[in-house]
Amino acid sequence: MRKTFVTLVAGACLAVPAGALAADDGTPNASQSCKQQREMMGEGAFKATYGTNANKSNAFGKCVSKMSKAQQNGQASAAKECKAEEEAGAAAFAAKYGTNKNGKNAYGKCVSSKSKEADEKRTDATVSAAKQCKAERKADPAAFKAKYGTNKSKSNAFGKCVSTKAKAQQGDTPSPQAS
Repeated sequence: MRKTFVTLVAGACLAVPAGALAADDGTPNASQSCKQQREMMGEGAFKATYGTNANKSNAFGKCVSKMSKAQQNGQASAAKECKAEEEAGAAAFAAKYGTNKNGKNAYGKCVSSKSKEADEKRTDATVSAAKQCKAERKADPAAFKAKYGTNKSKSNAFGKCVSTKAKAQQGDTPSPQAS
């Protein structure tokens, strides 16, 4: 019984890294995207953007949740775009995206590249919006809270500002505190 348990645990430990490597297509996952945003924005702006509780300690989890949803939507959109592009001309599609000798990996490479591009745009828009909101808040804190705050204490003003400005920069792609 004990040997079986040890064998199962060892097998599970070996399977996790293999699965992680198999799914790596170069596109940052939600956690990586949030780490990048936190580094680019700074801890304070990041917490103000995503945090929803009193001390904003839930910011990273909220960011990962938002980015996961946005990345899923981005992949679905990329898949549709790639399918349409492939149907328009399979040979040209394989030549453009395929990286192996027969171009059979073209669809996956297309989806991956379009998803990665969308993730980079989303991150850039959010970081840019945070910088704009930081400057606007610094210029007149009271007016800033009045303009963007939606809860009783107006403490969500920064996140709402970033959400509004990021959406404007990138279209309908979900952004922080959009819901």
